[in-house]
Amino acid sequence: MDDGRRALGAEGEARAARFLAARGYRIVGRNVRAGGVELDLVATRGPVVAFVEVKTRRSRAAGAPEEAVDARKRERLARGALAWLAANGRPWHRARFDVIACEWSPEDGWSLRHWPSAFEAGE
Repeated sequence: MDDGRRALGAEGEARAARFLAARGYRIVGRNVRAGGVELDLVATRGPVVAFVEVKTRRSRAAGAPEEAVDARKRERLARGALAWLAANGRPWHRARFDVIACEWSPEDGWSLRHWPSAFEAGE
């Protein structure tokens, strides 16, 4: 991955973390490795832990950012989430998978879309 794409992705993740924090989430992990999988953000709010996949794009030439979270990616995220939950042993009442789509363009600046409970493990 080139430095420009890496920087864009890092900025998208930082914006997603601020977006969640402003809505009452506590970010407990960023770029966490669990079960051989990188989890972009792990956030909690009340009894819920959310494993958040952040997808950042400059254009929709390859489709909307959230479309990149395909079945294979969902399976990997579920594996990572299970490993994280096993390692942290906290009494979460509910775990979910969110997606935050970040887009940047010189004309419009940044836009973010949050998809809470975007998918379930096993989908």
